[in-house]
Amino acid sequence: MDMYLTHVCLWTTLLSVVVTWAISHVSNRRKKTTKLTDTTAGQERRYGGPDVIIVGAGVGGSALAYALAKDGRRVHVIERDMSEPVRMMGEFMQPGGRLMLAKLGLQDCLEEIDAQKSTCLSLYKDGKKAVVPFPVEDNNFPYEPTGRTFHNGRFCAAGRRNGKIFDRRKRSDQRSDIQEQFWRRNDGLCTSHCGMRRLLLEPSSAEVMSYQVGYISKNCQLEEPEYLHLVMAKPSFTMMYQLSSTEVRCGVELFPGQIPSIANGDMTNFLRNTMAPQVPPKLRKIFLKGIDEGAQIKVMPTKRMAATLSDKKGAIVLGDAFNMRHPSIASGMMVLLSDILILRCLLQPLDYLGDTNKVSEVIKSFYVIRKPMSATVNTLGTAFSQVLIASTDKAKEAMRQGCYDYLSSGGFGASGLMALLGGMNPRPLSLIFHLFVVTLSATVQLLSPFPSPLGIWHSLRLLGLSMKMLVPHLKAEGVSQMLFPAYAAVYRKTYMTATTI
Repeated sequence: MDMYLTHVCLWTTLLSVVVTWAISHVSNRRKKTTKLTDTTAGQERRYGGPDVIIVGAGVGGSALAYALAKDGRRVHVIERDMSEPVRMMGEFMQPGGRLMLAKLGLQDCLEEIDAQKSTCLSLYKDGKKAVVPFPVEDNNFPYEPTGRTFHNGRFCAAGRRNGKIFDRRKRSDQRSDIQEQFWRRNDGLCTSHCGMRRLLLEPSSAEVMSYQVGYISKNCQLEEPEYLHLVMAKPSFTMMYQLSSTEVRCGVELFPGQIPSIANGDMTNFLRNTMAPQVPPKLRKIFLKGIDEGAQIKVMPTKRMAATLSDKKGAIVLGDAFNMRHPSIASGMMVLLSDILILRCLLQPLDYLGDTNKVSEVIKSFYVIRKPMSATVNTLGTAFSQVLIASTDKAKEAMRQGCYDYLSSGGFGASGLMALLGGMNPRPLSLIFHLFVVTLSATVQLLSPFPSPLGIWHSLRLLGLSMKMLVPHLKAEGVSQMLFPAYAAVYRKTYMTATTI
């Protein structure tokens, strides 16, 4: 009996200990959960509770803010200066960029800013002219195949209005504000489109390739206002296009060490005496008009920089702070809008952006998915900028002449290359094909009328030039992403349909 009573007491005591521990454990977990909830709520009250912090309310920052806000995200935008920017870059929207803008629901940003329609590239070389339109038929492009030219500042201001940019910070407060709201919280998504690159990425420098010299001729209109006029002059190219209904943008490319002084009038004399005589007569009057009327001449560096992802979890850099290419193909905004569209679609399934691990996985996927568009544009920017440079080198000049002949010949080659240029067919493999054909036709020119040792030597050098245009991008963008057509097919099917996302 005593033994039985002892067993009962022992089991009762053990059961009491287990029940007490279980109650205590559940109670403590509830307290921790409540404390964590209170802490999170307190942080949201303290920091305003944004899901996304965007640094820079330019074209990209405004578009991203609008897109994410439409998805129900709490967006906080920081901008140092809300006045209308004055730039001479970012004044052309390719047809592919207009499609991306429409898919983001921002197509009305091009309305009421006096934007001008562009339908063709008019190419001039050695007194000859070739008109190359954006392809209209058989291109599987689900949007109007035309571009737009406009004042960048007006377009940016329209984007800010649509994006409802409600908050701004002075430049001096920008860094501390980001550190307080993002670095200490380590919560949500942070994107940057401006000078925060040095805080988000490893130190790196963009390669300065050349300089764009530009000015505006006012109160005039081109004879063919829907054409982008590109003169293959010396040392490089001259570009003219209708910027607004009464203004024409005139631009020239120069190289480091060859920049005449603006202050003492050397630049004006250079444009008038060296570049103007190379401009076709029907364009020359307008080219000289701005110079004669004392238009403000601006000089901007053209840079090239491969895309690099930030190691900071939950942070991403976009736009020119992320990836740059030569502006001769005017595709920077198109790539940026494509990036925003991809990022938005990848973030949509995530209910909570505070999980930096999941956000970081999304960013890694974004880096791969963007390649068909970005790799095509980056490679084309390098190749096109190189063939526009005049040279006494026979191999380089053969490539330059081959590109002109290829575009002026019309047909499949010209329409295919213009589809690539306009972002209507972002397929790196297609670009490689066209580069190969141009190289082949230039080689035939070098070997005509019959092969000679010197001609063979220049042909081999020409092949080397082509490889120099291509191989660095294969390395930077990834061989599989550029050569495997499935990537481009998936991108086109997902992001280049007529449906608004």
